[in-house]
Amino acid sequence: MSIFPSRGTLKQTFDTPAYCLDLDRFEANVQSMAATVRAAGKAWRPHSKGHKSPAIAWKELQAGALGITCAKVSEAEVMINTGIHDVLIANVISGEQKCDRLATLCKTGRPIICADHYAQVEQIAAACRRWGVRCRILVDVNIGMNRTGINPGRDALELAQAIDKIADLELVGIMGYEGHLMKVTDQDEKRLRVRESLGILKLTSEQYRQAGLNCEIVSAGGSGSLAFCKEAEGITELQAGGGVFGDPFYVDMCKQPGIKSALTILATVISRAALDRAILDAGRKTVNPDIHPPLVQGFPDAEVVALSAEHCTLKLGPESQRLKIGDKVELVVGYADFTSILHEEFLGFRGDKLECVWPILGRGKIQ
Repeated sequence: MSIFPSRGTLKQTFDTPAYCLDLDRFEANVQSMAATVRAAGKAWRPHSKGHKSPAIAWKELQAGALGITCAKVSEAEVMINTGIHDVLIANVISGEQKCDRLATLCKTGRPIICADHYAQVEQIAAACRRWGVRCRILVDVNIGMNRTGINPGRDALELAQAIDKIADLELVGIMGYEGHLMKVTDQDEKRLRVRESLGILKLTSEQYRQAGLNCEIVSAGGSGSLAFCKEAEGITELQAGGGVFGDPFYVDMCKQPGIKSALTILATVISRAALDRAILDAGRKTVNPDIHPPLVQGFPDAEVVALSAEHCTLKLGPESQRLKIGDKVELVVGYADFTSILHEEFLGFRGDKLECVWPILGRGKIQ
């Protein structure tokens, strides 16, 4: 916003589009997820890719998270530079510049990086030697997603043994991601497949320990499968973080219970050229519909049928046809990961009154 709003400003007075966070729902989601993970006897290291905001990360830490997960070194820089020191970069990296940036983070924080090939390990170790630091490292194991991740079994064991011999690196465990199972419709099938997928990590950790290797961390678990990941034996920490916003993607498509949608786009009706059509001033530059379309809050008979760069087209039913030009409407964000990156800040509301403004400092951090 060009003018900093004052605490207590009413939501309906804001110019649009505006990125709004329902603090009551957000805080309830955070507490629910923290309690779920705690009751399962596991640690919580929520992923920050859906919010990229240290302010939100601090709320998660206050609720009991042991650290934060990021996708990129640049995101970890943002977190560590704001005092959040225990950060897992749940990704593999390559290149001297990026490895040097990682190494410098080890001077002020305690990052953990992942590797699935010895070529990555050599580059990271060389950077650590240049900067006189030691970096924690996890072996990234492919548990069925077929993205990054070394093959389990002998390959994963040999990579860990090689890492263990490098003085500049500290092998602390393994991670894997069951993301390919998020949208399995049948919940009994999903439970079984998640258990089988995470069972690969359990077996790998046992192999490491039998070989005398350190495997204190076994990290996995996204918000879309949290209900089943929490049951998995041998997993020490869960990365589920997106659920703090209660996105419809997690509730409707992933069937995850106990969370409620907390993020909306406040938009204005700018055109009513037809009885059954309304146009809002919020398009794809404001909300991304690709994973899950936005929903129209308070008007169940209104449907988002098209999003162009700057416009949202609503198909209106009998109740929502009373909308007129100038009315403000809230669109429930379907999937925050692809929408938060479009905004500079979260406007935090308690009821209809502004309570806080949280900058999205990790926006644009893609390296």
